[in-house]
Amino acid sequence: MITTREFRIEDYDSAVDLWHRVEGVEIAEGDSKEDIARYILRNPGVSRVAQEGTKIIAAVLCGHDGRRGVIYHLAVDPAYRRQALGKRLVEECLNALRTAGIKRALLLVAKNNASGRSFWHRCGWEDIPAALVMGIDL
Repeated sequence: MITTREFRIEDYDSAVDLWHRVEGVEIAEGDSKEDIARYILRNPGVSRVAQEGTKIIAAVLCGHDGRRGVIYHLAVDPAYRRQALGKRLVEECLNALRTAGIKRALLLVAKNNASGRSFWHRCGWEDIPAALVMGIDL
């Protein structure tokens, strides 16, 4: 039986293992255990995992700044795909954002991640052609 629940910092190692195994998910700066612990503490109940028994089979990070929601690192174990787990976790994240009064959510998808883009389009997300992602290392 597959269940979903809030992402807890105790899930970190299993989630990182999953993120490394799933194509299109990039672990980068800001993804250390300490950084993720701060993130989920600032955004309680918004990030989610799916598990079968005690095994984490899907995970997603989600949070907001009070104005916009952001989804990071959605991954479903390849053996559990095509069961709508990704969509289920995303809906749980979006419901938590709605409860917090957030009206719009964003995410980043690598240009070369065709399957990821296809998933997000099927879930109703849209490209923002006028936007350009920019960043700076602190």
